[in-house]
Amino acid sequence: MAHGAMLLLISLALALGPAVGFYGGSMTFTPGNRFPDGSVEMHFYYRESSRGPCGSQADWICESGSCGILTYTEPVVTDSTAQNLWCQSEVHIATNVTSNGPFILSSSGCCWEDNVHGVGGWTLRTHVDTSRRSDTQSTNRSPVSAAIPNIRIPQNCFQNIHLLAHDPDNDVVRCRFNDANCTVCHQHQNIHLYQESCTLQREDSLDVGVHVFELLLEDYPVSNITLTDENGVFSVSNAFNDSSNPTALSQVPLQFAVEILPPSQGCVPGVNKPSFLTPTPLHGDMHHAAVGEEHEITLRAQISDNSIFDFQVSGPSNMSKTLTSESNGVLVATLTWTPQKTDLYRRVPVCFAAETLHSQSEMRCIIVAVAKARVLSGEAKVICDDNSISIVVSKASMDGIDQNWLQLRDPTCSLTSNATHILGTMSLNACGTTMDDSGDFIVFKNEINSFENLNAVITRRNQVKFGFSCQYPKMASVSNRYVNHKSDYIFTESSFGTFGYSFEVFTDSSFNRQVDPSQYPVQVQLMDQLYMGIEAHTALPEVTLFVESCRATPEDNPFSAVFYDIIKDGCIMDDTVMTYPSISTKYDFKIQAFKFTGGFDEVQHICITMPG
Repeated sequence: MAHGAMLLLISLALALGPAVGFYGGSMTFTPGNRFPDGSVEMHFYYRESSRGPCGSQADWICESGSCGILTYTEPVVTDSTAQNLWCQSEVHIATNVTSNGPFILSSSGCCWEDNVHGVGGWTLRTHVDTSRRSDTQSTNRSPVSAAIPNIRIPQNCFQNIHLLAHDPDNDVVRCRFNDANCTVCHQHQNIHLYQESCTLQREDSLDVGVHVFELLLEDYPVSNITLTDENGVFSVSNAFNDSSNPTALSQVPLQFAVEILPPSQGCVPGVNKPSFLTPTPLHGDMHHAAVGEEHEITLRAQISDNSIFDFQVSGPSNMSKTLTSESNGVLVATLTWTPQKTDLYRRVPVCFAAETLHSQSEMRCIIVAVAKARVLSGEAKVICDDNSISIVVSKASMDGIDQNWLQLRDPTCSLTSNATHILGTMSLNACGTTMDDSGDFIVFKNEINSFENLNAVITRRNQVKFGFSCQYPKMASVSNRYVNHKSDYIFTESSFGTFGYSFEVFTDSSFNRQVDPSQYPVQVQLMDQLYMGIEAHTALPEVTLFVESCRATPEDNPFSAVFYDIIKDGCIMDDTVMTYPSISTKYDFKIQAFKFTGGFDEVQHICITMPG
C-alpha cells in the first residue's frame, strides 16, 4: 500500500494458564462513527474457544504508537457444556483511532490443547486500515468468519471443511495458512486449502488427535479504489485481478482445532452422524435482524443409530439456545438473539453443528445482518424435483411489488403469474442457478431480484432480493439381497430434493438385462458369478457416482454384528470383485457368490453411494 494510508496493526492474544486448553479464536471488526477531527471509532469482536473454564481475562499491551483509549467488555460465555466438552466466549473491544501511523497491541498466549504436532504458543493478528474508501465512502470492514468451539471428525469420515468467508463490503476474500511462527507444524501436508472458497480438503489420512489450524482471512477490492486518510492523503488499492501482488485491505485471524476421532462404523449422514433437516439454514445463508427485535434461528438434526444430545454454537453475546426433542431421533435447537444498538450494521457470524457422543454433523455458518428495522419478507414455497426447481411466491405477502420488475438471476428466464402467485421453474443448470458443495449436500441456488434503470439515481419501488435453494443429499444407502427384490431407493426430506438410486442384479456382464422380479428370490450356487449394478437416477449436471462402501450381511441390517466388507472407503476388499466401465452415474461390478458360515443362507448387500 502506498505511503500515507492510515494503518492500524493490532496483535491480539489472551494469556491462558496451562490448565486451560486453547482451542482457537477469531476476530472481526467494523467501524463506528467518524468524528469531525478525523478520528474513527473501531469495534472489534473476539471469540475464544477452549475446553476448560470460559471467560479468561485479556491482557492487552500497547507495544508502540498511540492505540487510543481501549475499552473492552468482560468475556461473555456464548456456549458451553457442564462436562467441559467445549466452551466459547466473546469480548467486545472499542477504540478511537486518532493518529496517522501504525498501532500495535499485543500479548502472548499459551497453550494450545495437546495436539499432534506439538504446537504450544499462539498469536492472533488483525490488520486494519481506517482510511476512507472511495467506493463505500466509509472505513473498510473486515471479512467475517468464525468456527464452533470443537470440530470433531472420525478418521475415516474427513472429506471437506467449509469455512465461512463473508465480506460486508463485497470484497474478494482469500484464506491462507499463518505460518509466520512455525515453519513445519502449520503446513498440514495432508490438507489442501482452497483459498478462494476457504475450504479444507483432506488429501491423505490424518493421525488421531487434535490438529491445530491457524488461518488468516484477507480482503481485496473488486475494482481499483482510493483510500484517503484524515489529512487528505490518498493511496490506491488495486483490484485483486489487476495486480500480481495485491495488498490486502485488512487481515483477520481464524484459528481452530480439529479433533480426529478413531474410525467410525460408517459416515452416512442421518445414520452414523447427525444430518440437518429443514428449516436449518444452509451454509453461507444470510439472515436479517433488527435492533431491539428478537431474532430466531431454528436448527433440526436427526440420526438413527445414536442420539443427538446438543448443538455446538458459535454466536454473539446474549444469544440463547433452547433444545427440544422430537420423535425418530430428531433434536431441535432454537437460537434466540436480540441485537442491541451497538450491533447496528454488524454482520454477525453464527456457526453450529449437531453433537452425539461419537460423531458430529457438518459445521454450517451463516451471517446475521443487523439493520434499524426488520427487512420485509415474502411467503414462498420451493419445490425440488430431480432436475428442476420451482418457486411459488404469494402476491399477498409482497404488497407494493410490481411483478413486471422482477427477474431471476438470469434475466432471460421469465417468471409467470396467476391471480394469487408469482411462479418460476428452472432446470438445475440454467437461469443462473449455481451449484455449491455444502458438505453433506449438493446445493442449487437462485434468486428473484428487482431491477431498475441502471442510470437511475432514485427509485420509487421497493427492492426485492429473494434467494431460494434446493439441497440434495450426497450420500445414501442402497441394498439388495437374493430373497427380497428392491429396485428404487429414494432419500427424501420435506423441502429437500429427491435423489434416487437403484441396485439391481443382471443376467450377464453386458448389464443390459435385469433379473426379472418374478424370479426373485434369486437362487445361486456358490462360486457363481453375480453381476450387480448401482445407478443414480438424476438429471443433476456433472454427477459422478462414487461407491464409498459396500458390505454383505446375513440379514437386512447394515449394523449386523456379522458382516463382510466388499468395498471399504472406496477400496475393493474382495479379490473376486471386478468392475466394468460405464457412464458416470453407474457402478457395475461382478462378484463370486458366497454364503456366511453358521447356517446363514441369505446374503444381503448394502452399499453407501455418493455423487461427486
